[in-house]
Amino acid sequence: MGKAYPVVHQDYQAAVEECREKLRDYINEKNCAPIVLRLAWHSAGTFDKKSRTGGPFGTIRNPEELSRGSNKGLEIAVTLLEPIKQQFTILTYADFYQLAGVAAVEAAGGPYIPFHPGRQDKVDSPEDGRLPQPTSGPHQLRDVFERMGLSDKNIVALSGGHTLGRCHKDRSGIEGPWTEDPLHFDNSYYKELLSGPKKGLIQLPSDKALLEDPKLSRYVERYAKDQDAFFQDYAKSHLKLSELGFADEEV
Repeated sequence: MGKAYPVVHQDYQAAVEECREKLRDYINEKNCAPIVLRLAWHSAGTFDKKSRTGGPFGTIRNPEELSRGSNKGLEIAVTLLEPIKQQFTILTYADFYQLAGVAAVEAAGGPYIPFHPGRQDKVDSPEDGRLPQPTSGPHQLRDVFERMGLSDKNIVALSGGHTLGRCHKDRSGIEGPWTEDPLHFDNSYYKELLSGPKKGLIQLPSDKALLEDPKLSRYVERYAKDQDAFFQDYAKSHLKLSELGFADEEV
């Protein structure tokens, strides 16, 4: 089985490749990889596989969706990225935000993630309340990720993206980074999680939940020991997240 991707014009594909390079350089210049990655995730993570609603189709730029509590602070990312978007008006916002997400991972030293263009912008935002919460336990995490169509491996691999960035008190009520170097993408998140609480670093209930369930904790242990394994699984999981509801499976 594979995915049937839409065919895009060669000018569009060329713009994707040029934009990816510009995004990578711009994200490095602005040191904004964490918030750009969060924007891409929060855009895609609203997908519901049963109703086929939500997902990575550019609706996160809608003022109503952007103003939701779970998206607090993301207006910064939208504003930061707009000058680059205006250089590539041929691209849909749906493609642009997901392209920015993979460029952010790459810019921060993470794995290369394949990108397939062709997402069309949608107008209507999905209902609120679909994104994971920092207070989630294992069962709640599974409910959210299974609704999207993602697996236990995807849950743990994508959680490793918290190696980038920090919580801000004015956005979440929590302050601090998960790792010592929150602008570098590596497997530090898992190492810190296994080593226990450390002054100056945070571990949310949703992070600790990965250790409470043996089916999840085995991936934490694997990724803490083997960064290459983490990078491989992260790239696959991120690709899957960025394409939810986008390309249909073909037999």
